[in-house]
Amino acid sequence: MGVKFKDIVSPKPINFEDLNGRTVAIDAANSIYQFLSSIRQRDGTPLMDEHGRVTSHLSGILYRTSSLMEKGIKPIYVFDGKSHSLKGETVSKRIEVRKESEKKWKEALGKGDIEEARKYAVRSSRMSSDVVNGSKKLLELMGVPYIQSLGEGEAQASFMVTNGDAWAVASQDYDCLLFGAPLVVRNLTISGNLADPELMELDLVLKNLEITREQLVDVALMVGTDFNPGIKGVGAKTGLKLIKQEKDIFSAIEKTKTSLDEFGADPQLLRELFLNPEITRDYKLKWRTPDQEGIIEFLCGEHGFSEERVFSAIKKIKKMDSAQKSLEDWF
Repeated sequence: MGVKFKDIVSPKPINFEDLNGRTVAIDAANSIYQFLSSIRQRDGTPLMDEHGRVTSHLSGILYRTSSLMEKGIKPIYVFDGKSHSLKGETVSKRIEVRKESEKKWKEALGKGDIEEARKYAVRSSRMSSDVVNGSKKLLELMGVPYIQSLGEGEAQASFMVTNGDAWAVASQDYDCLLFGAPLVVRNLTISGNLADPELMELDLVLKNLEITREQLVDVALMVGTDFNPGIKGVGAKTGLKLIKQEKDIFSAIEKTKTSLDEFGADPQLLRELFLNPEITRDYKLKWRTPDQEGIIEFLCGEHGFSEERVFSAIKKIKKMDSAQKSLEDWF
C-alpha cells in the first residue's frame, strides 16, 4: 500500500529509451501483486493451469521481464524478508480486505455481474508461498538474479541503488524515497505497457519540498505508513505544513496533542525503520544465460503455457541490446 504522497510528490514522465543499459532493482512483492491483480480473465478469474494452480504471476514475470530485457534494461528482483512486528496490523487489515473482496467477487459472479466481479477480484489477490517460490524458480531459469532481503524488499532495493549496484528502484510506492533510494521508477512492471514510466528523484523531491530526508520521513509518519496509522485527519499537504512549522515529528505530535497510543508507536523507533532499515550487504549479482529447456519444461510441461509464446519470450531475453553488445557482456 505504502505512504500516500501523491499530493506532494510529482514523478516526471520518462521514456523506456532513457532506461536502456540501466540496471533496475525491482520490488518483487509490488510487481507480483500487480501481475496477480491485472493478469486475469474478463470475469476476474486468475490465469490457472489444468490443475487449478494460479499462473498469473508466472505469466507476468516471463513476458514483462523479457520485454524489459529486450529494451536493454537489466532487472534484479528483490523479495521481502520478515516483516517488522509493527507491520502486523497493516498485514491483518490487508488479509481482511482480500477475504471480503473474494466474498463479494463470488457473489457478483453468481449474479452474472462481470464488471463488478472483476473489480473485487483484483482486490482479492494474495501472494502465497507457492507464488513466491514459483516466481524465484522461474527467475533462476531465466538467468535473472534475485535478492532475498532480511526485511523490507523496498529497503533492500533502495540500499542497492545507494550502493551503486542498481541505477533505480522499480516500485509503485513512494516508500522507497523514505528508505533513501536516489531514483525510483514507477509503472515499469505494469503489464501491457498501459502506462508510461515515471521517475522520482529523491534530491529533487527534497529540494522542491524544501525539507530534509528525515523530515520527509516525519511527514510520512504523520500521514500514516505500513508501520503506524498516522495522525487522524492529517494528509500529505497538512503533514508537510506542520513539519515545516514544527521542524520534526516530536514537536508536531506535541502541537497536535496526539498521544503515543493514537500515533501507533515511538516516533524515534518508526523513524529508524526508514532511516536505518534491516538490509543485507552480503549478496552477489550475476545474470546467466537462460535455461531454455528448463523454462519450457516448467512453464509448458508443468503449467500448460503456449510453447510458441514462451519461445518468443526467450528470444527477447537472449536478444542483444541496441548497442549490439555480445551476450557475454550481458550474462
